[in-house]
Amino acid sequence: MAHAETSAPAPSPERGPRMRKAIRAVAIMSAQLLLISAAAWVLFWVLGKLWVILLPIVLGLLFATVLWPPTRFLRRHRWPPALAASVVLLAALALFGGIIAAIAPSVADQVGELTDQATSGLQRVQEWLAGPPFNLGEDQIGQAVDNAINSLQSNAQNIAGAALTGATAIGNGLINLILALFLAFFFIKDGPRWVPWLSAQTGSRAAPHVAALSQKTWDTLSEFIRQQALVGLVDAFFIGLGLWILDVPLVLPLAVLTFFGAFIPIIGAFVAGAFAVLIALVDEGFTVALIVFGIVLLVQQLEGNVLQPIIQGRGFNLHAAVVILAVTAGGSLAGITGAFLGVPVAALIAVVYRYARDQLDARSPEVADDGTRPQVSGDVHGAEVTREQVAPPAPEGTGRPSQEGLGK
Repeated sequence: MAHAETSAPAPSPERGPRMRKAIRAVAIMSAQLLLISAAAWVLFWVLGKLWVILLPIVLGLLFATVLWPPTRFLRRHRWPPALAASVVLLAALALFGGIIAAIAPSVADQVGELTDQATSGLQRVQEWLAGPPFNLGEDQIGQAVDNAINSLQSNAQNIAGAALTGATAIGNGLINLILALFLAFFFIKDGPRWVPWLSAQTGSRAAPHVAALSQKTWDTLSEFIRQQALVGLVDAFFIGLGLWILDVPLVLPLAVLTFFGAFIPIIGAFVAGAFAVLIALVDEGFTVALIVFGIVLLVQQLEGNVLQPIIQGRGFNLHAAVVILAVTAGGSLAGITGAFLGVPVAALIAVVYRYARDQLDARSPEVADDGTRPQVSGDVHGAEVTREQVAPPAPEGTGRPSQEGLGK
């Protein structure tokens, strides 16, 4: 029986061996991915179990990045390390306490007034709902209020449990804060010894990389704090100025909230702006609240399109999508603390990723822009990190970017 010729090509002798080779490569890659995923899962599981210990350490490091510049200034003027660290830490606590003391009377004086205005505002809302186009009668509104009250009463036990959980969380937060402050004291007192000690625990080939990567991560944390503090200061000034001109109450507390909200990029600014609009709505009405919303929106646009590109040129660059994902992931894993730590952690991951990538490409990422490389030297009595010249300095404007973010 004759068979018709088909359009499919005849198999070559190499098809079978090549297919087996491809299947073997895919199987090996799949096994590697499974092992890497399992290792990552175990790592995150261990970090979750140790989070109680890691959280004060991370917060202490962030505090240390703020406190180290004045401490370094005092140490350069021959102050003893312990005295310099103590003076700077006590001064920082006094400054923070002074801010709280300045805010508290304003809040206490105006909270009662805002409560009365909120009550009258609710009455206006009730009158608005009773008129066109909703035409809800007082009986319907009263029934809705009664239903809300009954719902609250039926869930009183759950609400009490949530309040108790919140009080416990506040207590744990205060303990972590105190512990982080103690750790920050030791970090700024003994911090210069850390990199030599850590580098000395490795081999001679790994020591320069450990020292260089430690310096890059420290620079990244410091740059994050400086950037967000500058952004928060600008936002707080202009938004506070607009609130003061419009005679909105609680200007100083809202400005401070805006400043600290900047340390949670994008999300923090949104929440702080929403508070400002809400206070304006309760106190001054819809028109002023709309103007405040416009001011907040304008300041945020100037920050995002003018200020951020300028300051990010000196530091790490993280795409806005990466920032939002980092804040969201951190918030879902560890609440407000995780939202605060999400962006610096993402920036550190970006630094480690770029360092490993440059090392694989033989670009010598341990060599700084001035052409020096860290070198660990010493003897049985101790180790120190020095800089050795290994290459001519890079021309100005063509140096290696020290922190390159994800998505850039």
